[in-house]
Amino acid sequence: MEQLLNGLRACAEPTRLRILALVARGTFCVMEFTEILGQSQPRLSRHLRLLGEAGLLERTREGANVWFALPPAESDAGSLARAVLARLPEEDQVLAADRRQAARVLAERARIATESFQKRGAEWDEMSALELPVADVEIALLDLLPKELGRLLDIGTGTGQMLALLAPRISAGVGVDASRAMLALARARLSGPGMTHCAVRLGDMYRLPMADGSFDQVVLQMVLHYAEDPAAALAEAVRVLRPGGLLVVIDLASHDNAECMNRLAHRWPGFSDDEMAGLFGPSMNTPKPVSVAGPLEVRLWCAERIGATAELKTLEVAR
Repeated sequence: MEQLLNGLRACAEPTRLRILALVARGTFCVMEFTEILGQSQPRLSRHLRLLGEAGLLERTREGANVWFALPPAESDAGSLARAVLARLPEEDQVLAADRRQAARVLAERARIATESFQKRGAEWDEMSALELPVADVEIALLDLLPKELGRLLDIGTGTGQMLALLAPRISAGVGVDASRAMLALARARLSGPGMTHCAVRLGDMYRLPMADGSFDQVVLQMVLHYAEDPAAALAEAVRVLRPGGLLVVIDLASHDNAECMNRLAHRWPGFSDDEMAGLFGPSMNTPKPVSVAGPLEVRLWCAERIGATAELKTLEVAR
């Protein structure tokens, strides 16, 4: 009875419940918890210690980091933790925000750990890491878009490659990313001649720090498969797009490459045309996307915002 009471006391606190909900999705270190939960390291360390003392967390030291995970399901503490987590409402807004932030942290962890990132710095991007036909995708995008693009927003800008590519066609470009490390690389890339009209800033794709209807074009390249909530990410992209503006999503077609998903912490195995139509909502027609063949198929979906609402209409793509 005492062991059960200790476990219940340990998890009967909001932050500690959030920690348990996170480790149910994977292992995290203290620094990652601070980024996800937005709390100080000393405070989180205390919460982690109390959960560990109650047996609800397992600690594994790896170099300078200590990683935390749920104990095995067959153990008493493990079964208790899972029983508590089963009672948490999936739709809780705080937990949903934690999941979205955790997805970004996991994606960033994978990017930083990629050997190509370490060796090539600002030249790294996910498409190159997956050995996708980058040049062919860029040609398809340039053919798809108008010659004059006006103000462009690149969501999940990474190293700023998209802004650099489209710089000659835009009047002003802004890149948003949740990773300070990536933004540092993007700023280095965009510091060259002909790039003074492009800038990057820290931002959350679910809460973009921009006004409604403030961009003529919005691009998400290789971003949506990391999103915890793709529909919410697209809705926010539409919010900042003016009526008549274009939203372009460049991502993987549906695939069954588990190694790719595990290595780069993808949340979704690409998207089918039906899935993408559903994400944009019933006001979209379903186009044949522009497809680029490679080790994994890449597709480009393009839609035009109509009216003063977030309704979308498919932009017919003639190929």
